[in-house]
Amino acid sequence: MKAIFIFLFAAILFAACKKKDSAAPEPGPPVGNQFFAKGADVSWLTQMEAEGQKFYNSNGTEMDCLELLKSLGINAIRLRAWVDPTDGWCNTADLVNKALRAKNLEMKMMIDLHYSDWWADPGKQNKPAAWATQDFNALKTSVYNYTVDVMNALKTNGITPDWVQVGNETNDGMLWPEGKASTNMANFAQLVNAGYDAIKSVSASSKVIVHISNGFDNNLFRWMFDGLKSNNAKWDVIGMSLYPSPSNWSTLNSQCLVNMNDMVSRYNKEIMICEVGMSWDQPSACNAFLTDLITKAKTLGDKGLGVFYWEPECNVNWNGYTLGAFDNSGKPTSALDAFK
Repeated sequence: MKAIFIFLFAAILFAACKKKDSAAPEPGPPVGNQFFAKGADVSWLTQMEAEGQKFYNSNGTEMDCLELLKSLGINAIRLRAWVDPTDGWCNTADLVNKALRAKNLEMKMMIDLHYSDWWADPGKQNKPAAWATQDFNALKTSVYNYTVDVMNALKTNGITPDWVQVGNETNDGMLWPEGKASTNMANFAQLVNAGYDAIKSVSASSKVIVHISNGFDNNLFRWMFDGLKSNNAKWDVIGMSLYPSPSNWSTLNSQCLVNMNDMVSRYNKEIMICEVGMSWDQPSACNAFLTDLITKAKTLGDKGLGVFYWEPECNVNWNGYTLGAFDNSGKPTSALDAFK
């Protein structure tokens, strides 16, 4: 009788466990929780505010621009730095002012060092006026010292950038002619290393980005990063820009994904889409473009770091820039819904 009782008890216990297992199966592998940057470059913001620009949510309520962007899903801010701009905007003091506001909203941060007094991009990489007559060794020292100064100005205010660019859209190097990559890749590599070493001397955790445009152009990226690698350059992240039209964004996104995967495979580096934009009056196409690009970047796993919209808060009425994502009443368009 005792044996029968034990058998029945064991059977009941087994059935109960079986029922519990079927109702609540064991959880699968943990889902990765790496931070993915849904970012915005808002470097024009303080100048816009000084000139009376206002920002409104979809209900027409006036809001601080950064708080509004955060409410739309933006979790990271990118800020450009110019050495000695004539009007003062985007100098180190202005940079720190904007960075503090982003820090207070607990947003991640990217600093974009142009190493120029004004715009640096694929078509121009002009030396700051104060560096104009320096020889190459002096230029390297200036890059190092200026970078340390900017990083320390941020550090003094309790700001640790998550990412820092050494140059902006340096498709053919920077600080021309000495640092022009097509004529002297070794020089450009040394300038990159001067910036890299300066950043790490102040903030070892900040990741260093080398950023070039046309993220769909694999030949350009291979040429640049093969050249930097062969000249012992140091970098942590490969940065890309992508500015498609409403008609070609799908093609360019697919080409960009091929390029991103190749960069990861070829150099084992992380990828950041540092700049994107599309015509402000095509919000549906822009939303589709952003949604698809974010999805594609996330397929890189822990190598895909994020996507930043370039100056989304800008509207055509302010300075004529047409690739923002706010309308002329100061409200965000549906393009930015892709970041929610």
